[in-house]
Amino acid sequence: MKQTARIISTYAADSSGVCSALYELGGMCVIHDASGCNSTYHTHDEPRWYDQDSLVFISALSEMEAIMGDDEKLVRDITETALELHPRFVALCGTPIPMMIGTDLPAIASEVEHRTGIPAFGLPTNGMHSYLSGAGMAFAAVAGRFADRSLRREPGRSVNLLGLTPLDFSVNGSDGSMRSILEGNGFTVISSWAMGSTLDELSQAGRASVNLVVSYSGLTAARTLQKLFGTPYVVGVPFGVKFSGRLIAALERAADTGCCGAAYLRRPREARPALTLIGESVSAGSLAAAIGEEFGRSARVLCPLETEPGLLAEGDMEAKDEDDLIALLKPSDHILADPLYRPICPGGSEFYPLPSEAFSGRIFRRNIPDLIGSPLNGKGSINL
Repeated sequence: MKQTARIISTYAADSSGVCSALYELGGMCVIHDASGCNSTYHTHDEPRWYDQDSLVFISALSEMEAIMGDDEKLVRDITETALELHPRFVALCGTPIPMMIGTDLPAIASEVEHRTGIPAFGLPTNGMHSYLSGAGMAFAAVAGRFADRSLRREPGRSVNLLGLTPLDFSVNGSDGSMRSILEGNGFTVISSWAMGSTLDELSQAGRASVNLVVSYSGLTAARTLQKLFGTPYVVGVPFGVKFSGRLIAALERAADTGCCGAAYLRRPREARPALTLIGESVSAGSLAAAIGEEFGRSARVLCPLETEPGLLAEGDMEAKDEDDLIALLKPSDHILADPLYRPICPGGSEFYPLPSEAFSGRIFRRNIPDLIGSPLNGKGSINL
């Protein structure tokens, strides 16, 4: 059956994406749900939960409240908690039950802001989309609400990292590696959205000469910042050594010319690619380009998540259903994907495990390598 998964896992939900994107920014996230979403988030989707404090709550929606639509209780609970804890902002996101009863999350957030004086926004998540959708909404809300509009792009080389969450990159040092490779090539990192930066640093995003979008979740924020400040953006992840150099060159061109685009779309093509990658479009596309650069092997990407046609290279495909993936994987002799995809891969194919925090959660967390700016065939890498 379409839109069901009887064998493989599912990706983290949009509400998890909201909380992951905003986790380090000093705000208060409220998931409007009866129970379960918060425990799923902090148990499986949030590796920072036990090491770094953050205000993430569940509304504990009761059956009677769902039937009668008692929004006042939700407003009152959030207001009292916010006035006690003094967060920098309040973010309210939804799940399937609020969607079914038609809860107006932006209106509730507006009422909370009116009562508390604390910036608040409601994000219309519903648990039916992936983490990329929720994180994208959250980053766009932060850009629209907190970016200092009095700033202007400064001369020189400076950059914001957009779309950086543990759901795509885990907590294996990849965020620090991205900063290091950019700074090592003459770029000042203004802010990182949103690992390793404060809300005050994100508010300075308008100073950057260019933005680097490292996952689809950062694209809407990039477009918001482009509209506000005219900042161009480049899409891609600095995997490997050779592709990282290509990406740095693309950032320099974008800063000079104002042109935007994905740096990984140009890569070797064959009628039957040597390798199939399954994953998020920006990360998987960048890794396919890096593999082509370092191993001389052509690769295609199967993307089971939200994306846009302009982020897929020729030959890459969206495959949002388990049945579609099974059919598209049949001609594949070599497959690179999260280990939980192995059961639907054709027998006899060579499988290379590359865990994804957003797909298999904490199960294989220790085996997620940091591939930023380092040889792909080195120790702890993918070793094709």
